[in-house]
Amino acid sequence: MPALHGTALWLDINFWELVTNSGPVAYTVMTILALFSLFSWTVIFSKWATLRSARSSNAKFLRMFRKSPRLDTVAAATEQFRASPLAGVFEFGYSEVNRQITTRGKIVNPVALERTLQIGISEEVSRLERNTNWLATTAAVCPFIGLFGTVLGIIDAFNQIGLAGNTSMRSVGPGIANALIATALGLFAAIPAAVFYNMFGNTIREIGARMEDFSLEFLNLTERNFEE
Repeated sequence: MPALHGTALWLDINFWELVTNSGPVAYTVMTILALFSLFSWTVIFSKWATLRSARSSNAKFLRMFRKSPRLDTVAAATEQFRASPLAGVFEFGYSEVNRQITTRGKIVNPVALERTLQIGISEEVSRLERNTNWLATTAAVCPFIGLFGTVLGIIDAFNQIGLAGNTSMRSVGPGIANALIATALGLFAAIPAAVFYNMFGNTIREIGARMEDFSLEFLNLTERNFEE
């Protein structure tokens, strides 16, 4: 029975009414938190689609790369794999190979080729990480913004109690409940942002490791194609 009673009380809470009854400062804080949350979810859905597409395209590009005997064959097909970070790294490496072959007729500077591949990896990782810092910022800042709104709301509630001279829970409760909504909204914005920031970070590190391995395969194929 106590558990059912608690559930009934929870269902009786009108969160929208608590929000609309908040003071101007608390309402401003909650609006800021809502904007943080909205933009974070936009980043989450966008990044989820981007990383999913990147992993799928990587697998397809790698199968094609391993079946191709020559670099120019791979280069002719890279346009089909625009979403693949591996294709981006390949284009960096292939441009350096073409430059050296055009000027010297062979690969004369393998170190320059390795550096170019590393630059390509860095560029692709930066592209994958774009906007993820917003999730980290949301996770770190929103709880404090919510707490700030709660503190101001509680100060205002106690100030109103002092002016009214009534300290009963019936008069204290609504003001404190309105103030605590800001903390709840801060956590609502921060928790998903923290979870997906860590999830995306792990995925990006995995893709980065695959790009490092791919650069070695690229160097091997280059040596086979352009032996001195």
